[in-house]
Amino acid sequence: MKNNIYLNSILIICGLLSNFIVHAETLDRIVAIVEDDIILDRELTLETYSIVQKLKANKVMIPPAFILRKQVLERLIVDKLQRQLAERSGIRVSDEMLRNSVTDIARRNGLSVEAFRKELQSQGMGFQGFEESIRNEIIVNQLRAREVGSRIKVTDREVNHYLETQGDVNKEQVQYHLGHILISVPEAASSSVIQLAKEKASKTIDDLQKGADFKQTAVAVSEGGNALKGGDLGWRDLGQIPTLFVDIVVKMNKGDVSDLIRSPSGFHIIKMLELKGVNKHIVTKTRVRHILIKTNELIDDNEARKRLLSLKERIVDGDDFATLARANSDDKGSAINGGELNWVGPGDLVAPFEAAMTKLAINGISEPVQTQFGWHLIQVQEREDKDNSVEHKKNKIKEQIRNRKIEEETELWLRRLRDEAYVDINLDRL
Repeated sequence: MKNNIYLNSILIICGLLSNFIVHAETLDRIVAIVEDDIILDRELTLETYSIVQKLKANKVMIPPAFILRKQVLERLIVDKLQRQLAERSGIRVSDEMLRNSVTDIARRNGLSVEAFRKELQSQGMGFQGFEESIRNEIIVNQLRAREVGSRIKVTDREVNHYLETQGDVNKEQVQYHLGHILISVPEAASSSVIQLAKEKASKTIDDLQKGADFKQTAVAVSEGGNALKGGDLGWRDLGQIPTLFVDIVVKMNKGDVSDLIRSPSGFHIIKMLELKGVNKHIVTKTRVRHILIKTNELIDDNEARKRLLSLKERIVDGDDFATLARANSDDKGSAINGGELNWVGPGDLVAPFEAAMTKLAINGISEPVQTQFGWHLIQVQEREDKDNSVEHKKNKIKEQIRNRKIEEETELWLRRLRDEAYVDINLDRL
């Protein structure tokens, strides 16, 4: 009798364990193998839920579940491949770098880190999960900077060519709010695969011209990096638009949908969502000079401050700043010119120096200010607002050409990374 009871107990326990294992396997079903890693159904479901909430918040109609899950899975695969490559490359994010990034994000939102933590929690977001997403974002950005950004160069000739072809840099410049859909084509694809992609892209254009919602269509069919944002590329001026689209975009009006645009990545469709102009760039320029005392084995921080305070007293009593700079400043490049740094604009100098300079009145002399270079005594000589449009535009053009090249190269690099990887998708079995 006891043996029967014992046997029955074992059978019941085994049955419960079997049900638990089947349930666990359902929860943790592998939906994709990515190189030597996996993506679980649980990961896909959580990410899909997150995307759905963002689409709802942006009032974008949710596509059918199987389409959305496929889109989200592709993004997870590409993210996984990038993180794997970053790990193999030894790219790491220190805890200090992560804390600084989170602090900066909180500050930009006008909150302390603790208040930002509570705000995230009130929105149902875990702070630890948020930190992990920021860590991954930093890692991916560092990887892309190494793999793509480090190879991108912009020459003065390219900037001058841009100026010649785009006209006077003082003219008010139009900005474009663009939508983008990509129907991708794998590298070395057969003619039949290319034809199928072209037919899909042509049908997409027909649907859009008949009134289909662009954002919903982008979420459903686009394979571009902004697909899950409704294909929204945001506001861009001409220099930020990929070279492939420039000649087409400048001829488009609000609401226009482009014809098919072919590139190595596939077939692109552009929609002009909005247009607007921009104003001149006015900056405050400051003519400034300084005396620098560097610290060393003989001069510590206290001694450096003491020397500068003594020099300040002499200047207030009538001694000439330029003469004292020539005799005492450790910045030999400016000392020969009486400490002159000439006209500087925002961002030209290190932050502590600029912050102290900005607070000074004309002819005002600062207290000793410490930077990574040593201790400074600062005097503002003049200050004026200047139209910096030409210089600003040239710098901006260089940055735009670089960003354009990075964007184009990144798209190809990601497609190549995806095509060359071993990926086994089991989504169709669910």
